[in-house]
Amino acid sequence: MSILVIVLIILLGLFLFVLEFFVFPGITIAGIGGLVFTAGGVYLTYAGYGSMYGNIALISTLLVGIIMITMSFRSKTWNRLMLKTSVDGQVKTVEETSVHEGDEGHTVTRLNPVGKVMVNDKIIEGRCPGHFIDENSEIIVQKVYQTYIIVKPKN
Repeated sequence: MSILVIVLIILLGLFLFVLEFFVFPGITIAGIGGLVFTAGGVYLTYAGYGSMYGNIALISTLLVGIIMITMSFRSKTWNRLMLKTSVDGQVKTVEETSVHEGDEGHTVTRLNPVGKVMVNDKIIEGRCPGHFIDENSEIIVQKVYQTYIIVKPKN
């Protein structure tokens, strides 16, 4: 087999390794393919050209692989592929002093069984287990939790 073909096989394997590290992290086809092509190229060098050229191919493959990965880490190219967004959402909490058990209010949305309720001029997530309450219905607070309240329909 031609030395050019062997070099191309090894370079393809190294390229697949770089893809595995930066684009498809984890054990995927790219990583397995990179291992197969790189090891296969070095094996073909040993089989076709002897141990001296095989050792040269092995050492140069390791050095080129380390250089490629090092340059890939330093390159600004990968910054375009990275996710740079941050989550800035917050969970609304119920202030313990604003809502108490027994307070009355009305539903802003339909509780099916979760929706929005207005109690003491505050819109809060309300839950009504076992019931469905229509919009603009009167409710009574049964229990107050940190992020929601349990309500029941006022009869």
